[in-house]
Amino acid sequence: MTNKAVKILTAMVLLLLLLGGVWWFLTTYTIHTVTVEGSTHYTDEEIEDIVLQTPLDNISLILSWKYRNQNITNVAFIESIEVTVVGNDSVRIRVYEKSLAGYMEYLGQYVYFDKDGTVVEVSSQVTSGIPLVTGLQFDSVVLGEPLPVENAEVFQYILELTNLINKYELTVDKIYFSPDSEMTLYIGSVLVSLGDSTLLTEKMMKLRDMYDELDGLSGTLHLENYTSGSSVITFTRD
Repeated sequence: MTNKAVKILTAMVLLLLLLGGVWWFLTTYTIHTVTVEGSTHYTDEEIEDIVLQTPLDNISLILSWKYRNQNITNVAFIESIEVTVVGNDSVRIRVYEKSLAGYMEYLGQYVYFDKDGTVVEVSSQVTSGIPLVTGLQFDSVVLGEPLPVENAEVFQYILELTNLINKYELTVDKIYFSPDSEMTLYIGSVLVSLGDSTLLTEKMMKLRDMYDELDGLSGTLHLENYTSGSSVITFTRD
């Protein structure tokens, strides 16, 4: 065998070894299983698209290096995204969402705020499961700062009310706060007058018990003067 033939054969063997190594690497470290935890604002597929942005991100070793000692923090409604490689072909994505108590409309945008009234997001997107709050007056919005309303305690009422709405699995279209912090819920064509925060938990329990009966009705359910243990609730039809 001539030297030229030996060189060609050697080159072919090295090429086959290289291709075999690449095939083994891709077979071993290509990600096949992605587990997403903690996301309610985005689908699992949307979170995957945020994390796995390029074809190389589908290689676990590369992804592990890319997100080593850092999280993703520049996504709307999300505090951070933690990426953990749990196996050669498996990744766990943990989403930590911003704590939202409600949102309000302002200059064609939707202003989302937390339990303290601090603006955590301004978006053109309406997110399901977060109540629309109306009636509060303010003339400016600054991301990361409290909404400049006259009575900041109202945000504690909003948080308490939204927690009860979620606890009792009620569908509420809108929450209205009057200037003296009296609350009204809008459920379809029904207004639920809650009054102030006195006995709010009991009022919401009563609403839960009557919730199914409100379907198809139009009018006002009066709970503003509810007293503990009362069994008489007034409904005024439109």
